[in-house]
Amino acid sequence: MTIQSLPSTFADRHIGARRQADIDTMLKNVGYDTVDGLVDAAVPASIRQENALRLTAALSEVEVLAELRRLAAKNKTAVQMIGQGYYDTVTPPVIRRNILEAPAWYTAYTPYQPEISQGRLEALLNFQTMVQDLTALPIANASLLDEATAVAEAVLLMRRANKRNDGKTVLDADCLPQTIAVVKGRAEALGFEVEVADLSQGLPDGDINGVVLQQPGVSGRVFDHSEVIAAAKERGALVTVAADLLALTLITPPGEQGADIAVGTAQRFGVPLFFGGPHAAYIAVRTGMERTLPGRIVGVSKDNAGAPAYRLALQTREQHIRREKATSNICTAQALLAIVSSFYAVYHGPDGLKAIAETVHNNARVLATALKKAGRELAAESFFDTLTVRVPGKAAKVITAAEARGINLRFIDADTVGVSIDETTTAATLSAVAVAFGAGPVGDAAGLELPEAVLRTSDYLQHPVFNTHRSETQLLRYIRRLSDRDLALDRTMIPLGSCTMKLNATAEMEAISWPEFASIHPFAPDSQTEGWRELIGGLEADLAEITGYDQVSIQPNAGSQGELAGLLAIRGYHLSRGEGQRNICLIPASAHGTNAASAVLAGMKVVVVATAADGTIDHTDLYARIEANKDALSCIMITYPSTHGVYDGDVREVCDAVHAAGGQVYVDGANLNALVGLAQPGKFGGDVSHLNLHKTFCIPHGGGGPGVGPVAAKAHLAPFMPGDANNASSENAGEGHGVAISASRFGSAGVLPISWAYVKLMGGQGLTEATRSALLAANYVAARLDEFFPVLYTGDSGLVAHECILDLRGLTAKTGVTAEDVAKRLIDFGFHAPTLAFPVAGTLMVEPTESEDLAEIDRFIDAMITIHAEIEQVANGDFSLENSPLRNAPHTAAAVVSSDWKRSYPREQAAFPVSSLRQDKYFPPVGRIDGAAGDRNLVCSCPPLEAFEDNTADFEN
Repeated sequence: MTIQSLPSTFADRHIGARRQADIDTMLKNVGYDTVDGLVDAAVPASIRQENALRLTAALSEVEVLAELRRLAAKNKTAVQMIGQGYYDTVTPPVIRRNILEAPAWYTAYTPYQPEISQGRLEALLNFQTMVQDLTALPIANASLLDEATAVAEAVLLMRRANKRNDGKTVLDADCLPQTIAVVKGRAEALGFEVEVADLSQGLPDGDINGVVLQQPGVSGRVFDHSEVIAAAKERGALVTVAADLLALTLITPPGEQGADIAVGTAQRFGVPLFFGGPHAAYIAVRTGMERTLPGRIVGVSKDNAGAPAYRLALQTREQHIRREKATSNICTAQALLAIVSSFYAVYHGPDGLKAIAETVHNNARVLATALKKAGRELAAESFFDTLTVRVPGKAAKVITAAEARGINLRFIDADTVGVSIDETTTAATLSAVAVAFGAGPVGDAAGLELPEAVLRTSDYLQHPVFNTHRSETQLLRYIRRLSDRDLALDRTMIPLGSCTMKLNATAEMEAISWPEFASIHPFAPDSQTEGWRELIGGLEADLAEITGYDQVSIQPNAGSQGELAGLLAIRGYHLSRGEGQRNICLIPASAHGTNAASAVLAGMKVVVVATAADGTIDHTDLYARIEANKDALSCIMITYPSTHGVYDGDVREVCDAVHAAGGQVYVDGANLNALVGLAQPGKFGGDVSHLNLHKTFCIPHGGGGPGVGPVAAKAHLAPFMPGDANNASSENAGEGHGVAISASRFGSAGVLPISWAYVKLMGGQGLTEATRSALLAANYVAARLDEFFPVLYTGDSGLVAHECILDLRGLTAKTGVTAEDVAKRLIDFGFHAPTLAFPVAGTLMVEPTESEDLAEIDRFIDAMITIHAEIEQVANGDFSLENSPLRNAPHTAAAVVSSDWKRSYPREQAAFPVSSLRQDKYFPPVGRIDGAAGDRNLVCSCPPLEAFEDNTADFEN
């Protein structure tokens, strides 16, 4: 059997190498006559699934979009005034069309190669500056996942930073309910106490490690936190404030009140509700806490010409690098959504944001005045945008009356209703809400102004970037200028091993910004979300079929969060059986770093299992570790195919050994692109897995997020799958059962139509063909490049899975040329580099995916062979390493045209190492960046414009 040629199917557009002539060429190089023969040799027979995937037959793009329209029509749009951390907002069309829906932005990868990421790095630096200014704290990162998990990260940050005090964490009772639920779940696994108290009445007794305040509170209450913060500091506690960024344009920011940390969400800065996500959370800290801050920090350094250049700073803090020493498992962000919100701030500027905030606050005052005139009691008379209204015994009636008018309010209890105002609220809406409460028509606001004690007096967003792009023409060109500085999947192959940068088809992306999906509040009544829930239920069922598990939850909003969810399910299972002592997690030395970090956060102890010389698990060491920990063994975490890009033939044996000792098996699904349709982890030994929709199932990486990391489990673990943070019961909050992983029940639901569409467009046969094509492409690359850059690991048949590791260590020893030199030189060929130094230092890991055609794969191979020839030039003494095109790469246009060219290789070799580049050439905006200089002198906010005029500027903090 060969890969079928079906010209009318979507699979032909998704899979790059579909022509039989191309397939034959690739097979010939690999040494097989058929793709069947290749697959049979590469994939162990012991794990192969017996039956084809039982999915609906592939649909056309027209049919899928029609089906999405049907599902969208089953959702009911409404005026969303539920609040509780989620607000309707206006995404300026110039931002929606040119960022959120633009492949130059959504197909970009995490900016680990900063020279080709300067555009998105600048946009993320704008985000950091925006957060720093609004919170009045000097260090912010480039986003977290959602507000609830950001607060959890802040709590953990306070616990590790506050060494003097091992006391409890105190949460204000006015914190968001979903935040309280998520923090309690994390605390239970890690074994520290959380107390919820009304902090307007002062701090509770006892030792306190950290305090979390909400400003404004979920009730809408705004009050001066300075006394509570001062009292906490006197008792040796650190303080976090979860703050609304829009409100901070009017009220005193956390940093000016003495807070150590500020967290929250940037959702209402132009990011749609998306039924709960994806939304960019933020975190900012005072000076001195930056090196323990979770997530990514964009910093300013300089390139080899002395020009300012952006990069990810302090990368050794990142949790996937720190492994079992991690204090967080964050290895991703919500970069695309952070970029949208940063451009929202650029679009409006400080005056525009303040005007929006003043309008919102005034509308809340108008409604409050009408309600008070009608005798309704407000829970707080100092508020920004949210009113909590007491209506004894009539809450359901008010909610029903508002819904009949197309408005959703927040049901708090039988006597209380919440109303939140946003930038989309109109006078007509205010009148309709007033009528629903039985009040008269709205008029003018009377009193109810913010107290002077909480009013902001300091400036913010004074940098020119927030005060220049006032016209749409200016903003459009700024967006284009930044995107032109980057390399994304719309320009070139991104051969990143372990990252699966495949096609994100336009038809798959189409529905995410439809109002019937994008404008739905995550806590809207079920009667309004039937289409969403049908789509999500169908996707979960399809993923269960694909993986061979019994149940799937799509709540985790990143792969790392899916890992945590799976491990907490294992923990809950052992606790339910009275085996709480089982807390040892075995992890192979080659595993993804987040595996160890997630295990630590799940309250487990990591025991590392050695890797054998051939890249497989060292069985002698494995059995020794199992025997030494047999009574405490909780689980093993394995990645399959292995992190080395190989189908290990012993996976069933490993699973059986762990099960025999009473442990569970966690199969990391990061490499599922090599399994779909061929093998199911739930059938060959796994008890639970996470899988990455932003890899195997086509959700784009977005410059470092959004991600979705569903967790799939066997039936015995189903009771311990993620719970609903908005409906967390006191009965399960402390037992590890159904722990909420993220703020909303369905996590980053807004991007799920992408994966749903991909599965429907491909069908079972198309998904299987994609896997087979990915194997063929990877083995073709390995076969073509092995004589130049030896392939480090192969399976028993001499084949790889969906990726291969190219070993440069011998060449480095011979010439001094490093894998990083090769990565930077590839930029001159217009390529993003493969994965550098993971999982083995001194190597490059390549994953072509099924979406690249033979011509593009050959273009990459030709580039690598040309680079090998340049390495040989160094070895032969044609030029020294320091004066080679490799060490000086990448070459900017300015460097190539400079009259001061003193290098021993010609300009032509620098700029046009292959002839095809003469017509289509990408020039990086900066040369090689000095990472060490940026780490020594951390600058993580927008530099002054003068810095770009003086290339010798020394960036000091």
